[in-house]
Amino acid sequence: MIAARAIGDALRAALTEDDRVILLGEDLVDPYGGAFKVTRGLSTDFPGRVRSTPISEGAVAGLSAGLALAGYRPIAEIMFGDFLTLCFDQIVNHIAKYEAMYNGKVTCPVIIRTPSGGGRGYGPTHSQSLEKHFLGVPHLRVVASSLVHDPGAVLRALLAQHSPVLLIEHKLLYPLHLMLPAGGRIEGDMAEVHTSADGLPTVSIRPVPREDCSFTVLTYGYQAELARRVLSRLAVEEEIFGELIVPSQISPLDWEPIDASVGATRSLLVLEEGVEGFTWGSEVAARVSARFFGKLHRPVATAASDPTVIPSSKTLEADMLMTSERVEQAIRKVAV
Repeated sequence: MIAARAIGDALRAALTEDDRVILLGEDLVDPYGGAFKVTRGLSTDFPGRVRSTPISEGAVAGLSAGLALAGYRPIAEIMFGDFLTLCFDQIVNHIAKYEAMYNGKVTCPVIIRTPSGGGRGYGPTHSQSLEKHFLGVPHLRVVASSLVHDPGAVLRALLAQHSPVLLIEHKLLYPLHLMLPAGGRIEGDMAEVHTSADGLPTVSIRPVPREDCSFTVLTYGYQAELARRVLSRLAVEEEIFGELIVPSQISPLDWEPIDASVGATRSLLVLEEGVEGFTWGSEVAARVSARFFGKLHRPVATAASDPTVIPSSKTLEADMLMTSERVEQAIRKVAV
């Protein structure tokens, strides 16, 4: 099943199982069904609970906050991740703070979904990966979809909590088929799922037993699929063996599967599509370096997109984003 359909099915299940769930965002109602057609058919089957909104991301976030405070479970869609900047105040200064400000007497369990990332030639304001600006915000979870995580299981786990969530969905994942771990394997590689106390999975993928891997790659979202392809090919063609760790929740992180892998390989590369500088990767590098001080074979490596505006030209865009070629270059540097 392709990722877009799986996410739509997960939303359908949430609407079916809980009358408090409401979907809202720009152009969600049929026949449009959202910019990437994830919600197609849902407004027809759940009239009144799938609502199209005016073009005002701040209003979408504010309305979601009010619904959540009133006992509903709103799932809001921001049409492009770039537009998260327009609801930054609502998310950081209100949605994420209510439960702590009122000593747990209220909760604000808003889930904000948004398509993110480049690769489609959409230009400077429709192609960014801005999630790093929300990492570390107290009481806000940042979760990233991937092909190796079941969207239904992830959404059920999030709806079982009362924390607000920013859910990142990379655009290039939507038409790709899920590759969920089955029988301990993914596409022939060994696969292991570690589930946190909150029910959120981290998937470990390796072509050989962990003790035979010489490095660890940590990443999320679409970068995880690029890294998986590169690692699989290098394992077959050159017997270069690395372990891939793919968390569903990227902030706060579940460190147990990361520590287990790095403790065995003593080498870590962190990949992300957001632009370099004060990033998820640099935070992970700092923490892993402290946790494994004196035990790593080499400094923790990080790789991210160039710190510049994303061009509209797909050729120029490919030169600055973390493409498959740049992922492979980064992996080869830690595989030596």
